[in-house]
Amino acid sequence: MAPYLPIAGGLFFAALVLSPAIPRENTPELRARYERETNPVHKAELMQKIGAAEFREIEKDVADRQFDSAAQVLDQYHSEAEECSKELDQTNINAVKKPAGFKQLQISLRESLERLDRMIPTMTADEQARFRHDRDDLEELNSHLLQELFPGPRSRRNYHHIPLP
Repeated sequence: MAPYLPIAGGLFFAALVLSPAIPRENTPELRARYERETNPVHKAELMQKIGAAEFREIEKDVADRQFDSAAQVLDQYHSEAEECSKELDQTNINAVKKPAGFKQLQISLRESLERLDRMIPTMTADEQARFRHDRDDLEELNSHLLQELFPGPRSRRNYHHIPLP
């Protein structure tokens, strides 16, 4: 049994190092913090944690084929993200110079879109329709935040100057 002791010790040490130092906060606690927060930048910073917690719920519900419950949580996230974006816009902060809040919300949206893109194909067409509407709205919100963070004309290549053979 002695040869297994170093292996077990190594596995225990690896588990300590690789495990997250901060325990996951549950969704109701995060929502309560979000609702109490008055600073739009701090609200947006909470959105990354809220999004991760809510999408753990959504993924569990989708895996359990509880689409009504999953859609309700997605609607909640959608409304929180929309509210947060509107509040950030109302501050008139230049997102290029002070991206705090804007980038956290955009990261949360990007991660949420990626998770939705993995989940939606596992559903039937009827189930997909309920999720695609929110997904499309979140995509527009993400594009809006990207424009705030990286303004200016998007350069598009124009191939009209290349002569045809």
